Amino acid sequence: MCVQDHGFIYKVHNGRGKVGDKLTFQCFFNRQTAELLEQTMVNRLKLVVLFAMALVAFAGNSILNRYALLEPAIDPASFLVIRIVSGAVMLVLLVWLRSLFHRPQKQSHSKGSWWGALTLSWYAIAFSYAYVELQTGFGALVLFTAVQLSMLAITLYQGTRLSRRELLGVIIAFGGFVYLLVPSMQLPSSLLAAVLMASAGVAWGFYSVHGRGRGFPLANTAFNFVRAIPFVLLAFWWQAPDLIVSTDGVMLAMISGAITSGVGYAIWYLVLPRITVTTAAIGQLLVPLIAALGGVLFAHEVLTMHLLIAAVAILGGILVVVLKRT
Repeated sequence: MCVQDHGFIYKVHNGRGKVGDKLTFQCFFNRQTAELLEQTMVNRLKLVVLFAMALVAFAGNSILNRYALLEPAIDPASFLVIRIVSGAVMLVLLVWLRSLFHRPQKQSHSKGSWWGALTLSWYAIAFSYAYVELQTGFGALVLFTAVQLSMLAITLYQGTRLSRRELLGVIIAFGGFVYLLVPSMQLPSSLLAAVLMASAGVAWGFYSVHGRGRGFPLANTAFNFVRAIPFVLLAFWWQAPDLIVSTDGVMLAMISGAITSGVGYAIWYLVLPRITVTTAAIGQLLVPLIAALGGVLFAHEVLTMHLLIAAVAILGGILVVVLKRT
């Protein structure tokens, strides 16, 4: 048995420590290593769960947008305003509830930023208007290509270089992503809509990278949503003569704002500082795949070999990026 006394480890024989015995640190290191390994595994599992929750929220958000805007159950401007305001209300409420049960934290870095609000609102505005004109497969390809390129470009600009293994993983995952979308892809009839979707992807890339350097993810996301309200009101004012509002459209916008956008983006801001920009970028290629698998699970769609091959390629590429060499 080993015991610790003022930082020293002694072997104990028959209940008594022998000073003359050779000191051994084996027991100490074994115990410390086991505890550290266990804690590391728990933290990694929590991170994976949070990452998955954020991606599921993104996929849900895409589905809600699709049903709301393509019916159309609501116009893009009304959907935008309800979505952002609902997200702001939900997040501010969560911040208030948290303050009731936890000691108030320093507020120096918990008020969001106008840059975060601008990129968030432009992403939401451009995405919603482009979604009406673009076919789903092509729109997803343009959006996530822009997200990948913008986030990786920012990484390179900041001085971080991709290793060969990371580059290989990005290529494999992106190849699987394109393979997933090609059968349902049609060229757009509107070049402006394609440009809008690309700009939405760039805005989301900047918003994501910006979130890596921010503390207090819940409060920051809440105030980003609050600050984004004036920007989306401008879009609402611009389309005021052509508003389309229904009960279903309002409900879909509220769910999108409060749950899949508000809570989902707060979780995303919580995850971002703990992962690399490359992992954050490539991980989002899973969003269309999650949406497709959701159709298989909940809409009784057919699980095809095409979907399985795409899933293996995307997941394999991501694993190549995130798994360390042994």
